[in-house]
Formats: sequence, structure tokens, C-alpha cells
Amino acid sequence: MGIQVGDYEVSVTQLQEIPSKNMILLVGPPGAGKSTFCHQVCLNTIVMRPVIYLTTESAPSKVLESMREKGLSEALPHALCFVDAFHETVGLPSAGRPDIVDASCEDLTSIGIAISKLQEKMRENVLLIFDSLTSPYFLSGPQVVRFMKLTLSRFAAEGNAVLACIDQGCGKPEDMVTMMSTADGIINIDLKNDAKTFNVLKHPKLRPTKIDIPLTWSTEITYQRIEEIIDPRLLRNFVETGFLNRVGKPIRTETGDLLNVFWPNFIRWSGMLWDPKRFRTLTYKFSKDVHSQIDIMIQFIPWHMRTLLKLLMPKKFSKAKDMKKLVSGMQTSTRRETGSTVEYLEGASKTDEHYFRVHECDTCWGFENVGATLGSSYIGSMAGMFQGLESWRGLERDWNAVETKCIGLGDPYCEFKLVPGQIDELQHSLEAIDNSIVEKVNDRLMDRLTEFLLHEKPLWKERRLGNEISLQEFHHILGGEAVSHASERFRMAMRFGGAMAGKRVGEHLMNMGMKEDEVIKRVLNLLEYCKVGKASMDETIRMKENCESFGMKGKEPSCFFTTGFLNGFFSAVKNQHVKETKCIAMGDPYCEWEFR
Repeated sequence: MGIQVGDYEVSVTQLQEIPSKNMILLVGPPGAGKSTFCHQVCLNTIVMRPVIYLTTESAPSKVLESMREKGLSEALPHALCFVDAFHETVGLPSAGRPDIVDASCEDLTSIGIAISKLQEKMRENVLLIFDSLTSPYFLSGPQVVRFMKLTLSRFAAEGNAVLACIDQGCGKPEDMVTMMSTADGIINIDLKNDAKTFNVLKHPKLRPTKIDIPLTWSTEITYQRIEEIIDPRLLRNFVETGFLNRVGKPIRTETGDLLNVFWPNFIRWSGMLWDPKRFRTLTYKFSKDVHSQIDIMIQFIPWHMRTLLKLLMPKKFSKAKDMKKLVSGMQTSTRRETGSTVEYLEGASKTDEHYFRVHECDTCWGFENVGATLGSSYIGSMAGMFQGLESWRGLERDWNAVETKCIGLGDPYCEFKLVPGQIDELQHSLEAIDNSIVEKVNDRLMDRLTEFLLHEKPLWKERRLGNEISLQEFHHILGGEAVSHASERFRMAMRFGGAMAGKRVGEHLMNMGMKEDEVIKRVLNLLEYCKVGKASMDETIRMKENCESFGMKGKEPSCFFTTGFLNGFFSAVKNQHVKETKCIAMGDPYCEWEFR
């Protein structure tokens, strides 16, 4: 399919032909299909010349699986080798195959060496697919611009070809301008309505043009039901504390079921460093989904209370008086679970349009006047809860919520509107955070962390009801983290956000002149102070009751942020990488990371 420009027609197939001695830069928002484009280029090119596929955000096995689904055969006309800059960066064990050379996104020299090693094996006329520059940029900043000029451009000039992709808006505008001027061709991908548009801004063989292609797939994310991936003990605990106002024995027997509110916010904003717009949307959607599955929670309530609840609860929450009654009953548990208080604004509300005020909201407190609304996970959970309650009574309505006031905008409290149906301004609100705001918030978090680690100053601005939240609320802040694990994009944000955060912390403390052993000791003490888990270190790192994987069920390690954080931290402090070899989610008694 192509577009006619006079008597000149350009097709997507032509875009996928990367000419020798040239570097093409593929730019587009997350989820636009840049990796899919790279896979197709590889499939088309392997017939004519060898390919080096450099992956920074996915395992080589995943890339091969995707290309086999598109028609890649086992018998290849030319060599296909991989540079795996993913596993080492996020702390996962590599495949250890002869056609794969390991590297790390935070070490551009290792990437350059890996490319040269494979180039020597393949000789000339090689296509290098760099998928993608986004993660190296986040970890190494403007050094990536220099890497493009010295390494990638030189590789192309030697008679090879380069296709490199990067997320639109991921870095400073001046860096992106330099990258584009370095490239011989620029293709921009954009998604609008039901179409994908390829904008050829410049190209060594083609004229500037646009190609529109109808989308033939759904952009909706599918994921598992929460009972499939959460331990029933944890679900029962959520019900007893959140619904029945009972405070029984903690299920984390050594660390307790409360943790410092700093840690989930640190995770959330580290994830937004890697993908600010999509990460907020994901946390809203997943938090909404996990709460819409409230029927799973209700089954843990005694049968006689379920019967009474069904008799007393209205079938639909349209009337203000019915909403006020329910919110009043939630107040006690809300204070204890989150440290926040929720107030229903009856005077401002009307049928099917409800307004709430939240005091000292745990996702916004401490981030005063940063320039954006911040409560995506909280409002998502409220929308999901009412959607789930109505569904339990047999009424299917899609509820949504949007913040109208926020501490992040300089307001003294947060307020949000809740309605059954769509809210036009919701998507704009979720995406109204740019890199400057994300950096501002992360700088504030890093300042508090540094003051705590160096001078034992308070880690968080004190709230009247305290700075500890429940394990249940920890998952709410991260947007129903267990359910979100089914999203590859969410996992990537958690992994790379952790790696970036750990590297920043390690480098910052080392630059303060602290000794290596002291830096490690203080960070391990931080984890225990925040009640992340009970951590210890000798030949390996062990953590009992890690909040990220505790109560989860899975066939592979699920400590995405923790592993990324430890990997980034120890790479900065000891020039070593770690990999998770045991995980509570897999049934192990603790999580464990080995050095490598």
C-alpha cells in the first residue's frame, strides 16, 4: 500500500529497504509499531545480506518468536546474530548462545565492542537494526548522541546499513535534533484514530511523503484475572482490612504489612522516567481493572454479610444519597489503609456525576505544585470499584474518573469527578505530564533520599495519619501491579525505571565521597527502613518478604523494579551486574540475586 505523489508512489516495502552506507532513524511514540517495523525489515533483508539485531527492550528469543510468526524459517539464507543489551541491563540471565553477544544499555562501549565482534564474523554489507536507542538514552543521556556519530555512522560508512529506532519525546529536544541531523534518513510513525501514518521526513532514496495504513489489530491490552496470579491469603487480607475493618495478624510475619509511602512513589516515578505518558495511562487502566474485579474479593466475606450487603446496597450508584452512604462506610478503612481521607461532596454532586475530595492523598502528598495532576492510580481504583460493585449486582456500566484539583497543581487537596461513561478530558489529563515534570519530581525524590541516607533527615513530608500504607495500597499506587504484570510495556517501565533509579542513587552517593561498603550498607538499611523486605548480603543478595513479589504467583521471577534497581545500583557502585535466581512468586522462601 502506498500514496501517490504526482506520478511518484512510495510503498512501505520501499521504506523497509535500508540502503547501504546510510543510517535511517525511525521515530514514534511508544506502541506505534517501531519494533514490528524492525522485525519486518529483518525478514525482508535476511534474504539478501546478514543482519545484526541489537535489542535493548526485549529478549532475542521474543524477537525471534515474533519474526517466526511473520514467516521466518529455520533455514536462513544469511546469518542472523543478536546483540543482547536487554538481559544484563535489567538483571536477567542471558541465553548464552554463540549467535548472541551480551552488552549493557548503560555501557555504550560494550555495545560498540559487541557490534564490532559480530561485524568481523559477518564481514561486509551488514544491516544493523538497533531496537532501540530509548533505553540507552535514558541511562547514558547525551552520550548516545556521540555514540551515533562515532559508532553507528562509522559502521554505515564502512559499507553497511543501520536502522535505529527511538521513542518520540524521550529526551531533550536539542539531543533529538542532533540525532536527526546525524541520520541520513528520518521516518516518523504516528497513530491517529484507526490509521498508522509513516511520515518520510528525509531519505537518501525517497522523496518526503506520507503513507497511511489502516490498523488491523486492537490496541487493547489483555491480562489475567487477579485470582490467577495473587495468593488467596493476600486477597483475604485485602478483604479483612479493606472491607471488614479487621486488623489481624500480619501475613508478612518479619516485616509487617505496612511500608513507607516513599517506596511505591519512588517506583512509580522511576517507571515514568522511561515512559511518562503511557505509564500513567497503564496505572489508571490497571488500577481500574483490579478494582472492577471486586466480585473476587467479596467471595471472602462471610456468606451472611454478603447476603446483607446485597440487600442493603443499591443496584446502581446514580443518586447522590446512595453514594454518600457508601463513602461514609468506607471512611475508617480508608484512613487506616492509605493515610488519606475521602470526603464526598454532596452539594457539588448530582445524578450520575459525583465529586470527591481527598486529603493528604498518598500519590500526591509531597509533590506540591509540580505542575500536573498526579492521582492516576487512585482515581482509577475508585472508578473500578464502583464499576465492579454495580457489575456484582448485575448492572454493566463503564465508570471513569478525572482529577479536577490536585496537590500537584498547588491546590491544598485533591478532588476528582466520577461518572458512569466516558470523560472527554481524561486522556489529556493522563498524558499531561512531560519529561520536565517527571524530572522535577524525580529530583525531589532524589533530594529526600539523599538527605535521608547522608543526614538521616525525614524521608517524606509527614502526614497527619502517618507515612505508612498497607501492602494492599502499595499495589493500588502502582496500578494493580500484579495484574499489570501481564503488560509487557508495564514490565519494561518497571525494569528500566529500576535500573535508572538504582544507577542514579549509586552514582550520587559515590560522588559524595562515600566508600563502597558504606554506600551498600546505607541502601540496604533504606530497604529495611521502608519495609520493602528484609534484605541481607554476602556472596548473594537475599530479601525475605519482598513487597513486590510477596503474595504473587508466577512461573518466572517477578521482582521487575527490585531487580532493575539492584542491577543499576551495583553496576554504579561495584561495576557488577546481578540476576534474580530465586523469587517468592515462584514458591521460593525468599528472593535472591547472584552477582555476575
